[in-house]
Amino acid sequence: MGPLIAGVDEVGRGPLAGPVVACAVIMPPGARAIAGVDDSKRLSAAQRERLEGKIRERALAVALGAASVREIDALNIYQATVLAMRRALGRLGVAPDHVVVDGKPIRILGVEHTAVVGGDGRCYSVACASIVAKVTRDRLMRALARRYPAYHWERNAGYGTQAHLESLWAHGATVHHRRSFLPVSQTELL
Repeated sequence: MGPLIAGVDEVGRGPLAGPVVACAVIMPPGARAIAGVDDSKRLSAAQRERLEGKIRERALAVALGAASVREIDALNIYQATVLAMRRALGRLGVAPDHVVVDGKPIRILGVEHTAVVGGDGRCYSVACASIVAKVTRDRLMRALARRYPAYHWERNAGYGTQAHLESLWAHGATVHHRRSFLPVSQTELL
């Protein structure tokens, strides 16, 4: 195994709305780690934004992949997440010597990899991927929130908060809602 490790992570498996986004990052081997890089869930939005810029500046390669709401509903969230990860890996401009993913082994990923449970808090390149994926998806959900303000996606990123659920009951689902994730009575109205 050579020195180029691609860390891969995803964000957005659980929300009621929006895509699942994956990121693959190759950081320069032997270079000093960026101070503050950690699992994106342990960082504030401001910290993630600051670190995302530094990661993009210093990385040998950063690539994103996503699976749409339509793909999530057609495939299921697991298959769609793997699709997003494959897309991210396929877009890397540099071929990694090895791939490390957050979580359990993914037999259908299509590339040899090492799976590390809690990898976004234990592996530097996976933590970098976690941050870039989270910042990217949050930006997307904020942009969608400007078009669909009733759902408060700028605050909940599509997750099933009380305010989001109340808006679903009041306004119905949008094209950005995952039909397979909605309460049954909501999907009956579609």
